[in-house]
Amino acid sequence: MASRLTSPFRLGAARAALFLGLAVLLCVSGCKKAPKEDDTALDQAGMWFNSVEELRVLNVSNAEITELTKARQAGLSDQACIELVKLSRQRTQPFTDGQNIADLLNAGSSEQTVLELARLNQLGLWAGQAVALRLAAIPDKVILAVARRRSAGLPVLSGVKLGELKNAGTSDAMMLEMVEKGMSEKEVDYYIAQRVRAAGGHGFVHQGAARRR
Repeated sequence: MASRLTSPFRLGAARAALFLGLAVLLCVSGCKKAPKEDDTALDQAGMWFNSVEELRVLNVSNAEITELTKARQAGLSDQACIELVKLSRQRTQPFTDGQNIADLLNAGSSEQTVLELARLNQLGLWAGQAVALRLAAIPDKVILAVARRRSAGLPVLSGVKLGELKNAGTSDAMMLEMVEKGMSEKEVDYYIAQRVRAAGGHGFVHQGAARRR
């Protein structure tokens, strides 16, 4: 009688053990098939082994690897790539600025300028304007001065106004001074009008020889 009463209990326990074993098996199988980040692209981009290993430690995603490859192929160094990822981690954001960085480097900006823009958190939406300024022959030092004021929430000359200053023959040193002093666009318009008047009314003023110090 006792054996008949305990048989269903034993059968239920056996089934539970079977289901538990299957669950463990499926978990192990699933873990083995978990997708691995493909860092082959980093190798192909010419990164050194130690740099690839350091990026692995930072748990870069496949999307981040794609962006890093764009930056690396445009000439960004391994160490700069690592610093940029670390900055993204500090901000708890993924690294997404690979194309912006490539565009800046291809436009003639230096690696140090790119890194400083990243530290100022100015590589996002404003990066396109920074590229346009560089293509208009506005030097990195002026671009960085604009970025610093933007980062601090201070008023700053627009890219259009800086382009007008460049076309009016304003020296890079003068443009930098105007940006750093926080000159208004009305003040800049007055300055440009004065230069045009001094040049006899022509819209384009060639920059004269640099003054000797």
